[in-house]
Parts: sequence; C-alpha cells; structure tokens
Amino acid sequence: MMSNENVIAQLIEKGRRALREFEVYTQEQVDECVKAICLAFKEHAKEFSKEVVEETGLGKYEDKIIKNTGAPDAIWHTLKGKKSVDIIGKDEENQLVFVAKPKGIISAVAPTTNPNITALFNAAYALKGRNVCIIAPHPRAKHTTLHTVNIMNEALEKLGAPKNLIQCIEEPSIELTQMLMKKSDIIVATGGAAMVESAYSSGRPAFGVGPGNVQTIVDRGVDYKLAVGQMVEGRSFDNGLICAGNQSVIMPEEDEEEIIRYFKENHTYYIEDQETIENFKEVLFHDGVISKDVVGQSAIKIAELAGIKVPDSTKVILVKGDRNQIGENDLMCGEKMCPVMVALTYDTFESAVEMAKTNLLYQGAGHSAVIHTLDDKKAEYCGIHLPVSRMIVNQPGIFAANPALANGFNPTSTLGCGSWGNNSISENLTYEHLINISRIGWLKDAEKIPTSEQIWSE
Repeated sequence: MMSNENVIAQLIEKGRRALREFEVYTQEQVDECVKAICLAFKEHAKEFSKEVVEETGLGKYEDKIIKNTGAPDAIWHTLKGKKSVDIIGKDEENQLVFVAKPKGIISAVAPTTNPNITALFNAAYALKGRNVCIIAPHPRAKHTTLHTVNIMNEALEKLGAPKNLIQCIEEPSIELTQMLMKKSDIIVATGGAAMVESAYSSGRPAFGVGPGNVQTIVDRGVDYKLAVGQMVEGRSFDNGLICAGNQSVIMPEEDEEEIIRYFKENHTYYIEDQETIENFKEVLFHDGVISKDVVGQSAIKIAELAGIKVPDSTKVILVKGDRNQIGENDLMCGEKMCPVMVALTYDTFESAVEMAKTNLLYQGAGHSAVIHTLDDKKAEYCGIHLPVSRMIVNQPGIFAANPALANGFNPTSTLGCGSWGNNSISENLTYEHLINISRIGWLKDAEKIPTSEQIWSE
C-alpha cells in the first residue's frame, strides 16, 4: 500500500505531464474538451443522481436530476465563444494586449452535499484555462465523485486529449486532501468551514466559500402568493442542501396571516406554539450546531424525529420567530441545511433590512439575500446596506448560483463570500479566476498622456 506522500506525488507528477501537453492546445481544442465533458456528464445525470442519494443519504433524487441535467447546459452556455487561450483582448485606448495563461494544477474539494456538479464545474472551468484539475472528494461521496471523474475522462480519451487532465483521490482522507492542497498551484475549496480554513492556510492561493444564511425580505404590495411559491421552492429544493436556499421570511406584520396562509397552501407546516418550537429546536440543533441527523433530510422525516405529525405532502417546516430575539439570540436565525425556515415580521422596511443584517452577521455574512419588491430603489437599498455578495431580486434564493441562467450571475458551484466570509472573491467563481493574464504594454502617444494641469482641472 502506497504512503500518502507517494499517492500525492504520483497525482502531481501525472498532472505536470498532462499540463505540459495541454498548454499547447488551441482555443478550439480546449473548447472541444470542455464541451465533451459537459455532454458526457449530462448523459449520465440520472445515474449520478441515483447513486449520490444512495451513497450519501442526503437530498432528493428528483431535484438532483434537475441539478445534474441543468449544470452542463449552464456551463457550456457560459463558456462557449469565450476566449481563454493566448490573446484574449485588447485595450486600444491604453495600448494594452491581454494574454491568458494557465495557473497550473488546481486542487478542488468536492463536498458531500454537491459532489457531482462541483466536480463538473471545477473540471470545466479548469480545462477552459488549460489547467489540470485534481479532485478531492468527501469520504461519504467518494464513489460517485470518482465515477463522475471517470465519465469525464472517458469523454476526453475519445478526443485523444492528454491523459490525467482530470484526476481524483480514490480513497480520500483529510490528510490526503491537505497534502494535495499544499502541492497544487491553486485551490478551489467548496465545503465546510474547516476545509476552507485549511485551504487558506495551505500556503497556496485559494478560492473558498462561506456559510449561507439567505435572508428573505418581502416588501409590501408584491404578489405574496408568487413570492411564497418561490421561497418554498428555494427552501425545499434538494431537501435544503443548497447553501443559497431561503432561510427566513421577513414579512409585513399586518399581512402575516395572509402570507402564512399562502405558505400552508404551498405544503408548508407552520409551528407557532412556543412549547413545540422549543422541542423542535432540540431535534434540529445539538450543542448549538445543526444536527447531522436532519441535514439534507425531508421535512416529513425531520417532523418524525421531532414527534410531529405532518401531512404527507409537506415540503417545508416554517417556525414562528420573535423579532426581538434574532441573530445569535435564536439558533433558528442561522443556517439550516434542511427544509426549515424561520418567520419574522417587521413594521418598517428599514427595520426589516436591519433584521436581515443582524441574522447575516450572526451567520452567512457575504453570501446572499433575497428581496421581493416592485421598487428598484428598495432593492438597491438592500444591496447597499446588507453584507452580501449577491442581492437577489424576485427569485428563489437558489438562483444565487444561477442554475437556470435566469440572472446575470456566473453559473457556479463555488459562491465566493468576500472578506465577510473570509474568502478571496465576492462573486461566483468561473474560469476567469483560474487563468493568469499577462499584459503587453506599449508606450502611449505623447498627446494622450495628460498634463498635471489637465489631471487637476474640473
């Protein structure tokens, strides 16, 4: 049996060899490789969806099919026609030419919550920049992650592409992942806080993610029924595993009854008596953190664990909160990786934003928030005052990753959270983060260089 050092050494050695061969590829050849792995992944989407649920016990098969069939579409739509090889642009005014070059060997951590599409996103974005991608799976998802990598490699082999452009640790461990990160050129860490912290302390450049706690503000005058439908969709999708799922509803106090009615019509079970709420929290949280027994489980199963009888059609559990006990004063105001939300009411719009801010600063700062409004100024007010990288308007929270190509965010599995989340980027990771850019500069014409008088003139 090989030592951990030898396992990593072999992966890196094969990666360096592949990198040398891949660096000479043209834009057309690179794009052919990216397209091939996307199509191959899409063909096996249902297969991946079935096996990941069986292996991890997390999430919902039907929703994973939606993710696994939609991700390749979004990736290819975003990448096709984009320049990532050699000269990629010019700035005529400033006499600059931009040249793209690979960053090298990229180690990519794939979490148990989204192992398949994370492997695809990272591999596709790495290849687009002529990089090599070595994937470190979560031990609970090692088989489906390795299968995903094998399917992508089969597609590359048919093209005659260099071997080992995409690799995978077959028997993952924390030690192996940490060793890989230290030997790679750049790291994409999509996973828990401990793994992200390890990536940033590895001594290598790293892109990480922060926890999600998507606060949802409902403005007065919107279509409450439509907004509730989107919130239920965002919170129930894949049993709440998506970090961008809606975590709260912050609603006008005078319309609470109407909005709660729409939730109930949308297969939501509402808990409002204090004794049941406290008992429910004991099941949901252990020692102040979310219980592993409820992560990625259905609302029905979570209710059973709490001894609560709910209708078989229940998608989401909504728990009444107290707006005077928010943020760190109530665990329900933090991230819950299951189909559970907290309901809060507000009197003024400004107080709603403050509530959302308090909850975000407790958990999830830098990630995302949602506003349902007909007033663009209020959306902008939220964007100015909330510590988030993505302010989502009139959409489900899960659209932060743009899985349906419905907004202008880059489709991704890595949602950067900026300095709020101890991350290096405050946007969605894409191929542009995985290329080096050389700038060729020419001397400007003398008349284009401003004088001191011109610089300081009004």
